[in-house]
Amino acid sequence: MKKIAVIPGDGIGKEVMDAGIGILECLNLNFDFSYGEAGLECFEKNGTTLPEETIKLSKNNLATLFGAITSIPNEKSPIIELRKNLDVFANLRPIKSFEGVKSIYKNLDILIVRENTEGMYSQIESFDENGDKAIADRVITKKASMKICEFAFKNASDDNREKVTCVHKANVLKKTDGVFKESFYKVASKYSNEFPKIIADDYYVDAMAMYLVKKPQEFEVIVTTNLFGDILSDEGAGLVGGLGLSPSANIGDKNGLFEPVHGSAPDIAGKKIANPIAMTLSIAMMLDFLNEKRCSKAIDLAIRNVLKKKRDLTPDLGGNAKTMDLANAIKKELKNLI
Repeated sequence: MKKIAVIPGDGIGKEVMDAGIGILECLNLNFDFSYGEAGLECFEKNGTTLPEETIKLSKNNLATLFGAITSIPNEKSPIIELRKNLDVFANLRPIKSFEGVKSIYKNLDILIVRENTEGMYSQIESFDENGDKAIADRVITKKASMKICEFAFKNASDDNREKVTCVHKANVLKKTDGVFKESFYKVASKYSNEFPKIIADDYYVDAMAMYLVKKPQEFEVIVTTNLFGDILSDEGAGLVGGLGLSPSANIGDKNGLFEPVHGSAPDIAGKKIANPIAMTLSIAMMLDFLNEKRCSKAIDLAIRNVLKKKRDLTPDLGGNAKTMDLANAIKKELKNLI
């Protein structure tokens, strides 16, 4: 039996998690679910956005499913804190096209590999003595940079991809992004014999933001720092139909943490119209992590079949269905596949 921690969060997090767990349960896998709290409702109840019990729960389980949480001013982000506590150093965000979905480009298949433990998300901030100046420390280390770049090259090789692109701003951030760029090319040189078919190149982040719009088909794996990866992955989501179709996986040496890229969407919370696909694709990424690859591929195909038919779609996809209508349509397809 594999133990899975489940943290629904708040807002639409609970709604998409319920839908996703329902889809997962129809696979009849031997999973044991344990639930934890995090986010706004947790803060109002317990005075903290991320209780120690939730951290322990995630550490004691091989994988954690996370829904969505509402940001609270002057409180640290619980998802960032959880990533740090689990040491899930790699954040994977696929950008894939879906037939049947209105989008700018067709046949995109890009993977953004984002360093997940440092950068601007180190959350080391301070004011000067007068409170007139706020300072944020951007932490980039050789160790973390080498580790994430090695992960990107190995992932590219495993997926038979032929290009890894480093994104940085080393022309301005000469020391921090200088470390990241230098580490990237050290890894590329180190693995040039092991992965001779993989091309390594690099772009400034502002140029990459433009090229993702103009010629995204030229990219396969993009490896970058924490903040740049967060921004570029949201831009990528816009190319293929929006955040409702954007999953993510946080991978460490011991644990995996899986979450949709979207937030808690308080404007639609409670209306039961949230798109559960990003959550469900995140579950598929978890299944792949747990070596349940057949089931992972079945979920992906079931979602693609539903989108092709253009029925039972939520409002963000141009339909008028409810969250559970779309989830049930995916379950129906999934049962036919397995």
